Amino acid sequence: MILRPRERAAKVVPIELFFDLVYVFAITQLSHLLLEHLDVAGAAQTLLLTLAVWWAWMYATWMTNYLDPDHPAMRLTMAGMMLAGLAMAAALPQAFGARALWFAAAYVTLQVGRSLVVAVAARNEPIGHTFRLILAWHAVSAVLWIGGALAGGTGQVVLWVAALLVEFVAPWHGYRMPLLGRATTADWSIDTAHMAERCQLFVILALGESVLITGLTLAEGDHLSAATVIAFAVAFLTSVAMWWVYFDRTADAAAEKVAESDDTGRLGRSAYTYSHIPIVAGVIVAAVGDELAIAHPLGGITPGTALTVLGGPALFLAGHAVFQRVVFGGFPAGRLVAVGVLAVAAVVVLLAPSLIPPLALAVLAALVVGGVAVSDSRRHRPASRADLAA
Repeated sequence: MILRPRERAAKVVPIELFFDLVYVFAITQLSHLLLEHLDVAGAAQTLLLTLAVWWAWMYATWMTNYLDPDHPAMRLTMAGMMLAGLAMAAALPQAFGARALWFAAAYVTLQVGRSLVVAVAARNEPIGHTFRLILAWHAVSAVLWIGGALAGGTGQVVLWVAALLVEFVAPWHGYRMPLLGRATTADWSIDTAHMAERCQLFVILALGESVLITGLTLAEGDHLSAATVIAFAVAFLTSVAMWWVYFDRTADAAAEKVAESDDTGRLGRSAYTYSHIPIVAGVIVAAVGDELAIAHPLGGITPGTALTVLGGPALFLAGHAVFQRVVFGGFPAGRLVAVGVLAVAAVVVLLAPSLIPPLALAVLAALVVGGVAVSDSRRHRPASRADLAA
């Protein structure tokens, strides 16, 4: 049977972990792209591509939540998706240049091909109708992706933004399509433990990029000054603190809360498909900030340095606050205060860039994220959901 049985909890299987290796490469490509184009245009392009990469991975997660990835047909499908994903990731650095069509073709192949397979494999199941609608919407967005790649320049940006809007908005109205109708979240009942574990693994992949960049930057340095070593240690501790914030209390409690929901599809869509975007993006941006702080710990502050060193952790904490708001209700005040501290510090630094070196910014970011982690850990266990929303 190609569908995953619902009478027992689904487990993440080796083919899914193997599939994730492509996205390790994609995350590395995204962080390097931002590092090499640390301006408004580069940040906007990196954001657009990050959304596309996340969307491709997320739909694969929804697929394996319903269909057995260990089925021979699904193993072959995932191998094909890996090939398309690898081509997509390879094209990322020049996606707004010479390899625009390469990127668009790989992305479209990945999205349309996967949706087609699921629509056929689950054609007699309720979820099959949903994926037929998804296939129709991906066919529409495919025209925009390919058209944008062929147009180039401003036309490419406009059409690719439109393509992402089409894809990101579609789930909110049930993939409504003329003649085909629409789907409801009642049709999207998910295995919450599997969905949560997959998203947790992606957060680990993003944190892994931060650790990798930290190590490589230190290894490539010609001279290991005391400031460089301190920046290296601070960057690592910031990664540990972000891991702690995400995994110590909230991850498992959120999975349990979603599983108890009367509409797991609706809550899972909001909590995992959408709310995890700023969490992952924040870790990627923080990794770029780590590299800049380690490479030039006592150097001059540029807007890019300030906004990555402080903005990455702030984006991560803001995303985590949204995640908690979606699942438990109520914005956690501690995270909002932490985001505010980082935002005020960024403004001060941008107004007087000569006063504070990158190392000091990295220390501040580590203290703020670490403070949130310590505050979480000091709460009484077992954690109540009211505590998690506080």
